Amino acid sequence: MQTNAFFTRFKLPATPVLGLAALLFSVAACNNAVEQQDTATATTTEPEPMEMSTFYVGTYAKPEEESIFLYSLNPETGELTRVAGFKAGENPSYLTLDATGEHLYAVNETTNFEGKESGAVSAFAVGEEGKELTLLNQAPSGGGAPCHIWLSGGNTVLVANYVGGNVAALPVQADGQLGQPQVLQHKGTGPNKERQEKPHAHYIAPSPDGKYSFAVDLGADKVFGYRLEDGKLAPNNPAVAYTSAPGSGPRHMAFHPSGKYAYLLHELNSTVTVLEYDAAKGTFTEAQTLTTLPEDAKGDNYPAAIKVSADGKFLYTSNRGHNSIAVFAVEQEGSQLKPVQHMSTGGDWPRDFSLDPSGSILLVANERSNNITAFKVDKATGKLSATGQEAQVQKPVNLVFR
Repeated sequence: MQTNAFFTRFKLPATPVLGLAALLFSVAACNNAVEQQDTATATTTEPEPMEMSTFYVGTYAKPEEESIFLYSLNPETGELTRVAGFKAGENPSYLTLDATGEHLYAVNETTNFEGKESGAVSAFAVGEEGKELTLLNQAPSGGGAPCHIWLSGGNTVLVANYVGGNVAALPVQADGQLGQPQVLQHKGTGPNKERQEKPHAHYIAPSPDGKYSFAVDLGADKVFGYRLEDGKLAPNNPAVAYTSAPGSGPRHMAFHPSGKYAYLLHELNSTVTVLEYDAAKGTFTEAQTLTTLPEDAKGDNYPAAIKVSADGKFLYTSNRGHNSIAVFAVEQEGSQLKPVQHMSTGGDWPRDFSLDPSGSILLVANERSNNITAFKVDKATGKLSATGQEAQVQKPVNLVFR
């Protein structure tokens, strides 16, 4: 009798019925595994592309020039694209948006407004997708050369006046317009006769819990503490939240996301100080001070801006002169910093910089070389790498994402 080729090929056991059952079970299992693999392959998808983001650029510009710009950013490549330019008055250097994105406020960094020794603050209505800015009104800043602005609680604009050596609180009205400023004068000097001959307020912003507002004064070597009550600033008790080393010239400050520590950047001696925050008293205690420069750095240097990553793992500062971004790892829950990298900004005089909402890109405003450069952020190490992408903008100062 002729042997069945099918059974011979698969070498079935001597009992044909049992052998056939085993074969069919094996074939079914194999087919099922293939089907599962095909299904897994079919359901594997590429990562969702990151959403494009937009940001405003504040600049130094003449009154008749375009002075605030809107750009878009591709967070995957760092590509920058101009969307719009606006004639927003003279030197709208620093900007802030309200929580709804419907109003933008800008300092006009001048020393004369309406015939008085003061700068100005401008209020704008923001049009669809940010592509239109309509001036609502201007108000005096209460001092010369306003150089920093912050919107506190949605109803009060806080301003630091550098030449005036004071801070101001301006009420925001229901329609977004600004009221008249309440001005509080700083006192104090420092050993640097050229830069610290009088107070020079350089920064003001609220604490994370909103209990206090802190003003950093380069001329007085001090951080002043205020309470904001019903839209009015009142000196805290104690009025001085922290005193820096003589001649160090504190400029800007940033809080750790935990709210337990703050980081104070000093312009005149190129250092950053870790401050332990006493939220009950509104005061600070030094925990650590480090240079913002590498050991082999030469020449004059003046740090400008300081930012903390959203996850609190890394701190960044800009070095004008050395023209770099200093990267620090944040350790021990925020109480210690460890130098990681000094990255060339690809331009001259990095004034401000900003991390995009995804935390993937860091943008630098190089004031003197008239360009904004984009860097990829390694979220594991904090290190920066150049994307090769940049935009040409005349005297960029401040970058604010929508």
